[in-house]
Amino acid sequence: MNLDAIRAIDVHVHVEQDDHGHFSLDEELMRASDAYFRGSENRTPTVADLAERYRDSGMAAVIFTIDATTAMGHPALSSEEIASAAAEFADTLIPFGSVDPHQGGAAVDRARVLVQEYGVRGFKFHPSVQAFDPSDQQFYPLWDAVQELGVPALFHTGQNGIGAGLPGGRGIKLRYSNPILLDDVAADFPGLTVILAHPSVPWQAEAISMATHKANVFIDLSGWRPKYFPPELVRAAGGMLRHKVLFGTDYPLITPERWLADFEELPIGAEHHEQILKLTTARILGLS
Repeated sequence: MNLDAIRAIDVHVHVEQDDHGHFSLDEELMRASDAYFRGSENRTPTVADLAERYRDSGMAAVIFTIDATTAMGHPALSSEEIASAAAEFADTLIPFGSVDPHQGGAAVDRARVLVQEYGVRGFKFHPSVQAFDPSDQQFYPLWDAVQELGVPALFHTGQNGIGAGLPGGRGIKLRYSNPILLDDVAADFPGLTVILAHPSVPWQAEAISMATHKANVFIDLSGWRPKYFPPELVRAAGGMLRHKVLFGTDYPLITPERWLADFEELPIGAEHHEQILKLTTARILGLS
């Protein structure tokens, strides 16, 4: 990937549909998510759709799905197929994998295959949707494997739009996405790069504290339009954490153009923009 040819790397982009017409979530959850985020121009992009969309925008994108087969009872999209498809668009797309933590040793073995045979550059986890506590030591063999593989782990944190507005939130528990649960993981696996996805509302202070305290913890800024960022996050992003925050949108839920337009209005010095939009992510992913 030619970093000089791209203006930004969006570290948080969802593949919502595969080439067989299967979707990442069931119909009820897709409708609820649409209502919560008020949609986007293409709610169910394929890998090819994302490649065209980001190439035309002069950006690169980290793409992934979420394997929550055990918790959701809904077949996940194939990370293997996503990675294979992304290889055709290597100038624009960077694949992450996803494995179901509840699958134990099989998840560990699959994580190794995804990196070593399919070339994924990291992993995406969603503790609330996947219904697990990442600090539970039963999942430590998985974090040990990801650390050994030398790729980052991106974890959803904070409020969750999936299941929002449904009775009981469709059983999805927000507490699993409290970032402080990942403090144990970051401490016990210091060689593992942990990325806390999204403004971690209502636990923003915990996320900022962790990113300040631990060299291996970063924050991606996806899932919220920047004009709605908590003030303490804006201050940190423009100050002590300017090398620890990453551009991300949560596309297709938020478009990169809308995110960038809001970002330009934040009181963050222009001299820090390239660092946040591209350089830190490139370093974490080994692209520079």
